[in-house]
Amino acid sequence: MAYQLILLLHVFVAVCVIALVLVQQGKGATTGAAFGSGASQTFFGSRGSGSFLFKVTAVFVAVFFITSIGLNYMGTRAYKQQAAVSMPFVPPAK
Repeated sequence: MAYQLILLLHVFVAVCVIALVLVQQGKGATTGAAFGSGASQTFFGSRGSGSFLFKVTAVFVAVFFITSIGLNYMGTRAYKQQAAVSMPFVPPAK
């Protein structure tokens, strides 16, 4: 049950990271502000949404890595338990 929940969280976070990366503007996109595009009038302040989106993306990437490591650990542990249980006992030949 826990594996499915972590897997669901992992997929959700992956989609969020992809969306956040696509929403962010590149470094060259801020040059328009130097020519009077009015960047100081934005909702996020004079710096724009860049730093806010960067921080949110960093948090989602950290959660993505943590869930990746957790899923790997849980999958490896389950594989080792399955391999140990499924090995049939063969009695020695007489």
